[in-house]
Formats: sequence, structure tokens, C-alpha cells
Amino acid sequence: MSNDKQVHVLGLSGGKDSAALALYMRDKHPEVDLIYYFTDTGKELPEVIDFVNRLEGYVGKKIIDPYEEICTSNREKKDFDYWLKQHNNYLPSPQARWCTIQMKLVPFEKWIQRYLDDGYEVVTYVGIRSDEPYREGYQVTANKNITVRMPFREDDIDLQGVKDILQNADLFADTEEAKGNPNSSQAKGLPGYYDWRSRSGCTFCFYQRKIEWVRLRELHPEAFEEAKRYEKAAENDKGDGTFYWLGKDTPLSSLEDPDRVARIKSEHEKKRARFLKRKRINPLQVISIDVDRDFMDEMYDDQEGGGACVTCYK
Repeated sequence: MSNDKQVHVLGLSGGKDSAALALYMRDKHPEVDLIYYFTDTGKELPEVIDFVNRLEGYVGKKIIDPYEEICTSNREKKDFDYWLKQHNNYLPSPQARWCTIQMKLVPFEKWIQRYLDDGYEVVTYVGIRSDEPYREGYQVTANKNITVRMPFREDDIDLQGVKDILQNADLFADTEEAKGNPNSSQAKGLPGYYDWRSRSGCTFCFYQRKIEWVRLRELHPEAFEEAKRYEKAAENDKGDGTFYWLGKDTPLSSLEDPDRVARIKSEHEKKRARFLKRKRINPLQVISIDVDRDFMDEMYDDQEGGGACVTCYK
């Protein structure tokens, strides 16, 4: 397709692949005038916001928020509480991912629609690597004026290539964590949440595993308490006990039981040990944090991202 009017956009999720793609495009394809965007739900981990801000400094361009671009006043931006009310206090779930739809996908679609209405071809860049399956969620849009580019697939860049891009950029060189701990995520150019969680997204993302909820409570107790308040409000509204992040009849307050937390941690350690044995990896040659960071999905027999939308974790 040939069109003299083109706009090139690259979405950031706060995850490693989209970040590495932003760095890659900036360094390898400076001729492409990219617009970088990140849709802030207002419930992102602080590590995500810090990461996006550091990326902004590296690429040398403002990373825009599509939500803010389509709003003419601050009153127009709908937050999580607004959409929760619109959905009758039904919390989002893998079966009803209204948070991703209403707070990320819809704002993006409205934002690029303005370009399409003006006769532009929109070229969107996605960080799908060469070692990933081409899953249905990555299918090219049916709109003939939107072209999807996957530079990592085109240039045969795999997971190790992504890690190399991030480490070489050294986005966290100035942090005490990176300076003091060579095994930390920040020392490897990754946002700090990778030390304890396998993907980005909101603090109370329903794709978190039990061990990640436990770690959220330990590392971000205020976010954990907020998640508890949301499920309590939903329970009070409907009264049938189905509005829990961990599943029916399992409120987050159950993670305040030291014995249950100990069982969750023990089970996670067993999964890690079984994984190392299956992969024939010497546990003395790896740091546990590296295993969690690089193989969490594989440990739990999930596809990468665990089914989450690429908008939220890539």
C-alpha cells in the first residue's frame, strides 16, 4: 500500500518487548518519525510509570497518552472507578476484560480514527519477537488503512535479543538497585517489577498468580489494600460472593493468613524446583530471581503473558 500521508505509532505497555522495540526503532530506524504512546489507567505499578518516563528520556520524544489526546478537558477522562460503576461493580476478569477494552483499546481506536478520517495510513509497530508463535490476538486489523509492522519478527530478534537491547540501553544505570545488585531487573535494563512479577499492567491485574498477589502485599501494601476495597465494594453491591480477584469465596484477605502465605510460597518453590529439573538447569548456577523473571509463565504452563492482552503486558 502506498500513501503519501502516513503516521507511525508504537504503543508501550510498560513491558520489556514494547520498550525494547522503542529503543530498537530509535537506534536502528531514526528515519521513521514515530509517535510513542502509553495509556495510563491510573492504576499502574509505580515501577511501570518510572520505566515509561525513562524511556521518554531515551527516545527523546514525549510519550503521549491517547486518552488525554482525545479529551478536551480533564473531566472527560474516565477512570477505573467510573468504568467499574458503568459495569455495575462487576470487577474485570479474563472473561470480561472491560478494563483493557475501555481504558486502553477504545482510547487508542478513537485517537487513530482522527488520522484515518484525515486520509492517513496508520502504521503501528508491535513488539512480537521472532521466537513467539503468531497467535490470533496478533492478527492484522481488517482496516485497509492500518498496517501492522513487527520489526523483531522481520529482523529475527528473539528473547535474548530483547534482553540485550534493554541491557545495552542501561536505563537504570543511576539507581542504587542497579549499582548494588547485578542480578536485579534494573541492572539488566528492566523495570523493577520483573523482580517479583511476570508482566506489567495494573496493580490489581486479575492475571496475577497467587505468589504475585503475596508479593504485591509485601512490596506495595497500599495497592493491595485498594484491591481489597474494590472486591469488598463489589461483594456488598451484589452479595453473592463472586467478586474476588482470586476466585469465588477466596477474598484477598485470605492472604493475610501467615499459614496460607507460607503454603503459597512453598508451592511456588516446588514449581521452581520441578521446572529446573525438567529443564536440566543446575539450581546452584542460577539465581531464583532470574528463574522467576525469565520463566514464570513456563513454570506455570502458561503461554507468554498468560493470556493477557498484548496491550497490557508486551
